[in-house]
Amino acid sequence: MDERNWLAAEFEANRGHLRGVAYRMLGSRAEADDAVQEAWLRLGRSEADAIGNIGGWLTTVVARICLDVLRSRKSRREDPLDLPVHGGIADTATTADPERELVFADTVGVALLVVLQQLAPAERVAFVLHDMFDLPFDDIAPIIQRSSAATRQLASRARRRVQGKGEAPEADATRKRKLASAFLAASRTGDLRALLAVLDPQVVFTPDATAISLGAVGELRGAEAVAETFKGRAQGARPALVDGEICFVVAIRGELRVVLMLAFDGDRISAIDAIADPDRLNKLQYTLLEK
Repeated sequence: MDERNWLAAEFEANRGHLRGVAYRMLGSRAEADDAVQEAWLRLGRSEADAIGNIGGWLTTVVARICLDVLRSRKSRREDPLDLPVHGGIADTATTADPERELVFADTVGVALLVVLQQLAPAERVAFVLHDMFDLPFDDIAPIIQRSSAATRQLASRARRRVQGKGEAPEADATRKRKLASAFLAASRTGDLRALLAVLDPQVVFTPDATAISLGAVGELRGAEAVAETFKGRAQGARPALVDGEICFVVAIRGELRVVLMLAFDGDRISAIDAIADPDRLNKLQYTLLEK
């Protein structure tokens, strides 16, 4: 069997799994199929000999494609969730195999897809890959470009929302904005006690390699260490949204230099990721929350 046929056989063996991953993330059969097809095209352009685990590689690629689609939706305020037909997701008038589509839809559940639509893109990817497909957080973190600690918290928060234990989206957003504002004010004034009040005792600060090269400390764990680092800092930081998530951005003469992504656990900030890599920053779109 030549390499092309071998790749085709491996891809077909993983197609059902990949479609399940994409469908749970996107809630749209058409977009899920497009994501899977794009993964096949990327596989064909890759150095197959360097891929140790084809299934894992394809899952990662599909997840990244889906994340891009979700982010694009957020920027356009679109909601392409397939509406239920005959109690399921499938449209039996347009599918090639209606019975198969209905069975597939039933394994996902309309209610679950509706809840997943309410999650921020990174939350949705973290929850689907970990809770539904058992991927470790260390493997998911590079896909959403967050630390493992932040990825764990995003999945945990998404899990509570899915289980109906989380706050309403509006209340949750308001709470997080208040926490972010309190952190920023305490950081600027050097109020250590106020910083400790909004940080989870086990908070983790994770800078990327570029941030470290620019003078940031390495990874920090614990509220006291993180509070000491941010005391009297963040003078140029401004609260913003990236992918629907609260963050702080630092821009100099209009050029984005650093993004501090936040993860929350209850009424505390549980993880802070510092992103300074220009390639990553160029792909981010943010909206300032205050002038």
